[in-house]
Amino acid sequence: MSIKVKNPKESFTIMNELVLPNDTNTLNNLMGGRLLHWMDIAAAISAQKHCNNIVVTASVDNVSFKQPIKLGDVITIEAKVTRSFNSSVEVRLDVWAENIPSGTRAKSNEAYYTFVAVDQKGGTIPVPALKPETEEEIELFDGALRRRQLRLILGGKMLPNDASELKALFFPAV
Repeated sequence: MSIKVKNPKESFTIMNELVLPNDTNTLNNLMGGRLLHWMDIAAAISAQKHCNNIVVTASVDNVSFKQPIKLGDVITIEAKVTRSFNSSVEVRLDVWAENIPSGTRAKSNEAYYTFVAVDQKGGTIPVPALKPETEEEIELFDGALRRRQLRLILGGKMLPNDASELKALFFPAV
């Protein structure tokens, strides 16, 4: 069976949520854990669109909060696969917070999630290749290998000396 090549736009997912009282802390700001939960769902949908299969979360990169998201804000999470590997995909997320009455919209977060495609027994399975089309997609695709190597080093699954893409950033070939 051949695995088809897909474009990033095929995995593009937009998810909206309204920040309700049960989603907030005592300062009426969205709880970080609730946002991470929503981001995981949006990223998983994007990964499943690419893989046409069940996926499980393998890692979440550093997520920093640029500004508080308030009670009543509408959250828009945009997710898209940036690169596929053997059985895993990297998904980029951008999170926007919008206050509809005031007409303001600001980027709140961005992150990368990694998912692994699995069969019904939990075994890993191959995923379709990804062919970036736009300049931004090519840039994200090229950076994905460096991000993957860093994840593997931090997770103890790769030795720093074996991270050829990362080493090239610091020790260019002469």
